[in-house]
Order: sequence, then C-alpha cells, then structure tokens
Amino acid sequence: MVNHKFDKILTVILIILMIAIVGVAGYWGYDIFQRYYLNVGANEVLEEFDKQISELNTVIEPTTIPTPIINEVIEEPTGTPGPTTTRRPMATPTPRPSNAIDLKYKGYDVAGKIEIPSIKVNLPILTVATDSSMKVAVGILYGVGLNQIGNTVITGHNYRNGALFSKNDNIKNGDEIFITDVMGVRIKYIVFNKYYTTSTDFEYATRDTAGSREITLQSCTDDGRSRIIVCAREENT
Repeated sequence: MVNHKFDKILTVILIILMIAIVGVAGYWGYDIFQRYYLNVGANEVLEEFDKQISELNTVIEPTTIPTPIINEVIEEPTGTPGPTTTRRPMATPTPRPSNAIDLKYKGYDVAGKIEIPSIKVNLPILTVATDSSMKVAVGILYGVGLNQIGNTVITGHNYRNGALFSKNDNIKNGDEIFITDVMGVRIKYIVFNKYYTTSTDFEYATRDTAGSREITLQSCTDDGRSRIIVCAREENT
C-alpha cells in the first residue's frame, strides 16, 4: 500500500516537472521566434529603405519645422509589462514632404531608421508609437520629427530576448547614434546623458534644446517599473 501511494506521488511530481519543462521550452521557443521574426522583418524593410534613399535625385538639408500641436492622447508603451501604465500626450506627426520616400512596415509609415553601432542596433523608425506598432518596431512618441531642430523622442520595448531597445542599458555617454530620415538626410548624434526615471516623468521629452537637434531614446527597465532615458545631440562639426 505504501509503495502504491509513493508511486502515485512520484507520478504526480513527474507530470508537474514535464509540464514545467514544456512551459519553459515553449516560452524560450516563442522568445527566439519573436526575435527572429523581428530581425528578419526589420532587415527587409531597411534594405528597401536604403534602396529608395539611394534612388532619390537630391538630398535636402533638414529645416526647422514648428513644434507640432499636442492634440492626441495615447497609452504610453512599456517594455516588460509593469504594474501601471501612464497616459501621455502625443505630438501630431510632421507632414511628410511630397518628395520624400513613401515606405510602410507592417502597415505603418516608416519615418526613418536608427543605427547605434555600440550595441549593434539597426532598426526602422515608425511615425507612431502605439501598443500594436511597438510590437514590430520602435516609433516616434513625441517631438518635432527626425533630424529637425528640437527634441524628438523615439521609444521602443525592452524585450528579454534582446530585440528592439533591449540593449539600451548598455549605451554610454559619447556613443554615436545615426538617424536617417525619409529625405535621405543622415545625422550623427552623440549621447550626452543617460539616466533612469519614473513612468510619470516626461520632462526629458519637453526639454529646451536651445536651437540644437536632439533625440531621446526611451525604453523600460527589465521590471517595467522605471524608464531608461538616453539623450543625444547632433555632433558639432
């Protein structure tokens, strides 16, 4: 009788272990597939982006565009889901110039691309940052537009599989960030500040750039409770 009870307990333990192993394997498998899916899709659209940029007859220098009116509210995207979410104002996207390239990725308009050599990031930037668009790429959350005078916030998820902005925590002051817009203008930005803040802070987005071109990268920490903020300014030549 004792052996029979022991066999039942052992069977239950084995079943639990098997379920746990299958669950972990499934999670890892999905994580790997998600990263592969994102990388393949990003590489394809970046190749098309570079091709269309190379076909532009002229390259127009970036110009000053007035700060857009804030007239829409969206839920601020988070990386690893945290306990709360914050609703933020989102700037209206700057109208696309008539002679700019017109490219979509997963149904969303592409605003440009971002390259961060120090962490081996090369990603398309979408014109919007919504819950659905953030699953496939990084996007513009706030600002005057890519390579324009002022500050533009680019936000992306922090996935544990290393996709999108998952490596932003490794960025250091002095690192280079390259932004290419749909007009073919490519500008080098130099990181001058990186810090962590709360989900309710938004001063990094609305800061005065004193007439310079700046970008801000925003992503979550691993636990989703804080934000990693990376500030970069156009390199002085």
